[in-house]
Amino acid sequence: MRFEPGRVVLHRHFQGPRLGLLKTSVVLADDERGLLLWVPRGAPMLDRKAVDGRGLRAMPFSEWLVTETKLWETTWRGPAILKVLPPGEDYSVWLFRSDEGRFRGWYVNLEEAGVRWDDGSVAGVDIVDQDLDIWVEPDLSWSWKDEEEFAERLAYTVPGSLVGEPPEAPPGYWVADGEAVRQVGERVVKRIEAGEFPFDTSLLGLTGDPMWTGSPRVPAGWDRPRAR
Repeated sequence: MRFEPGRVVLHRHFQGPRLGLLKTSVVLADDERGLLLWVPRGAPMLDRKAVDGRGLRAMPFSEWLVTETKLWETTWRGPAILKVLPPGEDYSVWLFRSDEGRFRGWYVNLEEAGVRWDDGSVAGVDIVDQDLDIWVEPDLSWSWKDEEEFAERLAYTVPGSLVGEPPEAPPGYWVADGEAVRQVGERVVKRIEAGEFPFDTSLLGLTGDPMWTGSPRVPAGWDRPRAR
């Protein structure tokens, strides 16, 4: 399945069976390099938070598991970002810029390889976010992100994977194998240090409209079942 440039695509992040985050994006390219998504400032989003507005990082994970949550409608408030989803890989790479347009670095989001779907009027890519991430400076120096949170949550992994379980599945962490996630990150680090794509300069000039010009709401059909 390929998406045409200009197509609006929903990048949906799942926490096991439950949708945790949705960003509305625009396809810049879809080729042998992977799927290149543009998230303009103001693009509509859904973000799962507690009903009192606190996010996952605002409380211990043990509390999050028993806290009532809902999907809040919001928008992407930062500068526009370019997301690269390499074919078949368990990560995506996000290129961040400052408000002035200066390239700030690459953010490696470790995640299960994306599964595409196309319902005609709406399309998307579904991933399971695996929380451990890597930040890469423009000079290719790098550091792990969220290691403490990742370790805390692994203590709550439910025996067997939550993937495929219904929404009423017992609460627990959606990452089944923390060591496997870290190994993916270590493979990415080798590509970073070698300056391989996309950790080179080839995408630094690729941009779209910096501001969202579409509907202010997430398109209808965003709540379809997770693609597998």
